[in-house]
Amino acid sequence: MQKVLICTNHFYPETFRCNDVAFELVRLGYDVTVLTAIPDYPGGKFFEGYGFFKKRRETVRGVKVIRAFIIPRGQGGVIRLLLNYLSYFLSSLLVSIRLGLFGKFDRVLIHETSPVMIGVPAVIVKKLQKIPLYFWVLDLWPESLQAAGGVNNPWVLGFFRRMTTWIYRHSDKILMSSKGFESSIMEKGDFANKLIYFPNWADKALEGHGEYRLPAMPDGFIAMFAGNMGEAQDFDHIMSAARLLKEEKNIHFVFVGDGRKRPWVEEYCEKHGLQATVHWVGRHPVEAMPSFFEKADVMLMTLKDVSIFNLTAPAKLQAYMSASKPILAMMNGEGPRIVTEAQCGKCVPAADAEGLAKVLKEMSRMDKAELVEMGRRGKIYQQSHFDLDQSIRHLMEIME
Repeated sequence: MQKVLICTNHFYPETFRCNDVAFELVRLGYDVTVLTAIPDYPGGKFFEGYGFFKKRRETVRGVKVIRAFIIPRGQGGVIRLLLNYLSYFLSSLLVSIRLGLFGKFDRVLIHETSPVMIGVPAVIVKKLQKIPLYFWVLDLWPESLQAAGGVNNPWVLGFFRRMTTWIYRHSDKILMSSKGFESSIMEKGDFANKLIYFPNWADKALEGHGEYRLPAMPDGFIAMFAGNMGEAQDFDHIMSAARLLKEEKNIHFVFVGDGRKRPWVEEYCEKHGLQATVHWVGRHPVEAMPSFFEKADVMLMTLKDVSIFNLTAPAKLQAYMSASKPILAMMNGEGPRIVTEAQCGKCVPAADAEGLAKVLKEMSRMDKAELVEMGRRGKIYQQSHFDLDQSIRHLMEIME
């Protein structure tokens, strides 16, 4: 039985693709251990039942989970986020040394969201046990630090560039979640023989029809956003579009999720009197998403006008496609390219609030059959390009 260690700072009950990887590998006969953090994303506080002295070790659906210490990220602020990153980095380092010396693994996989430092413990285990390391890149560093974090200090950026290159160098294979990542990775070294395209897929929990009891939903044409409500998602321009459509009483914006930008959204609604057409329904489990998606007429996919964001498509793209829903994208690069290729929605440039409002108004007046056909084409594309079973088979081939 192959023993796999997955290093990631986010795992169940948080909703990330590494959950699928771990659970599917166990189902297929692998022995899987996950080194992760105490769950606090996206709300900024520990999930109920978890804490400094609660559930630091547990088994979830056959996956052995070890949770390193973290300071919760809170509701925003650079200092608190840095403390969150640093606390996990230091505590996971200590755990990785113990695992490397006293554990026994055949493979180690990095599920790399942010920050890139989460890859260092995996390298330690690789070196101590002399086993293959697979680096699954979902975020580019230090580009993300500069683009999303606003960090421009050359010393800091240089430090993280060297760290990222060091992890790439020690990886046996580098799995790219987007083809657009190749140029950034290759700028840091000649890693062409290591690169493998390994995109996201739609969560299995999103399949089928929803039976979740929903909060009250508005009547009319619903443009729904589901996921993290953060800075990167460009709620400034989403809300500007909502303000432009204020008098279109039939068009409603429904936000399913939570995040650091949510208090700002609520204040903006209050200031501009948008309570009748903008609705925040809170964060709900992934199992509830089919029920929400069924109520939507179109799904919103947005990212800020930042060069690094052009290189990737948000994970919600596959979820929206799987739900057979048309997509309205306000972003540049890889996401709109896929939507256009799949013919499953409409696209406007990043930060184009007027364009978003205009196209949303047009879609609200389209024939329902045309919207349904867009969603159908997205589902077909998802099944052929972003399927979980195909991806897991591919990962097993890579690791063999």
